[in-house]
Amino acid sequence: MELNAMQPSSPDLLGEHPSILALRKLINRVARSKVSTVLIYGETGTGKSVVARMIHQQSDRCLCEFIDINCAAIPAELLESELFGHERGSFTGAVGRKEGLIETANGGTVFLDEVRELDPVMQAKILTLLDTQRFRRVGAVNPINVDVRFIAATNKILLSEVKAGKFRDDLYYRLQVIAINIPPLRERGDDIFLLTEQFLKKYNAVYGSHMTRLEPQVEQIFRRYQWPGNVRELQNLLERICLLEDGDCICVHHLPARILRETAAAAEAVSTPASEAFEPAAGPGVHGHSYHDATMHFQRALIERVLTQCQRSFGSAAQQLGLTRHALRHQMLKLGMLTQDIATDNSPTDV
Repeated sequence: MELNAMQPSSPDLLGEHPSILALRKLINRVARSKVSTVLIYGETGTGKSVVARMIHQQSDRCLCEFIDINCAAIPAELLESELFGHERGSFTGAVGRKEGLIETANGGTVFLDEVRELDPVMQAKILTLLDTQRFRRVGAVNPINVDVRFIAATNKILLSEVKAGKFRDDLYYRLQVIAINIPPLRERGDDIFLLTEQFLKKYNAVYGSHMTRLEPQVEQIFRRYQWPGNVRELQNLLERICLLEDGDCICVHHLPARILRETAAAAEAVSTPASEAFEPAAGPGVHGHSYHDATMHFQRALIERVLTQCQRSFGSAAQQLGLTRHALRHQMLKLGMLTQDIATDNSPTDV
């Protein structure tokens, strides 16, 4: 496949899939609003920090600081001081007053990545900050007022964490004022080739390589592979190829064995002959079962096998089956594979 010239798009969120077009519109609308809290859902590598920065850059806060805080990367015993600052003498080693990251971001945006990693004490303090836009430095008496937009992100469904007792329900509902769902790469169709071109141009320039196209087999592999690491996985793969391989074409032997194994298994699952897809149930009709029963049994077996192969992702399974997500849900409901409440669920989870 020869990669075409990139179409005009956002420099930070490349893609022409309808889900990405809708996402860019939502980002712009949220950025221009006065909403003070935003929650971003997305699998690892989908670009949660990219979306957070776009919200900041397109808002009237863009001239102030954007502070990126990975809640999983800072030890719990240091996080309060990092966020809120401290007064001199407030604890051993506090030799002077320190301004915290929240105070530094006054007028701007704070991005709390992996917010589910906050311990219960910090969850309570963050909730108070969101409600009042006030906080105290460690060891201080007087509160400090701030004007900050908070964007939180997680790669897990926070409601599940709430039900498991790992996340405060009041903080969850406070963050959930606006929820943004980033689609995984496997559900974005031909966007993978726009992203491929972008990354190849970048790494060709960095490493002096000349990769400009994919051979047809690689194109099919890229379409079939589930990309569990999403855009970040694709980017890392293409960087490695540009660094280590010669020529102008990405070939099958350039790809990791893991990707080849997984895509080969997916192709085998989809191409299994219909006669091997089910064992006919006993009943009336030719060979002990009716045409209607046999057809439904085959449909259930096929859908279940593809869903299993796609790690229970509706979007990926629907794409492999040639259906829309809505059509797949409707068919599963008709076949008794879903209950009505699950079939109409609009949560970001799949099955």
